[in-house]
Amino acid sequence: MSQHDANEWYEFNKETIEALIDDGSDMDLPHTIEHHLACSDFDALEKAAVDAFKAGFEVTDAEELILDDGEIVFCFDAIVEKKLDVNIFNVDSDKLIAIADKHNVYYDGWGTYFIGEGALERDEIEDDINYDYDDDED
Repeated sequence: MSQHDANEWYEFNKETIEALIDDGSDMDLPHTIEHHLACSDFDALEKAAVDAFKAGFEVTDAEELILDDGEIVFCFDAIVEKKLDVNIFNVDSDKLIAIADKHNVYYDGWGTYFIGEGALERDEIEDDINYDYDDDED
């Protein structure tokens, strides 16, 4: 049995794509989509990354994160360029949910950048500006 509810992700896909389009993101242009997967077991995550790559996704290097409760998890992004089409997103969600279930990792949805009139170019985005890092030492 799946730990992920595909219907919830289909609804997320629909609502997020509608919001992007309503905000003016150009649905005719491909968007870089970053699907997020995480697990406390690095070996399981690595196997999921291999399967995601075989399924046609570009895979980032795994990162280690420390959660608020002190638990350590590992995560990676499975990246693909797609137009904003809910049916295509649902197919990709199904692929990644199956991979997540196979390896007992957590599929945590996806994100993308706004593309259209007034969108910032990636080199214009400065990660450090106006962000209050909890771990900053003054």
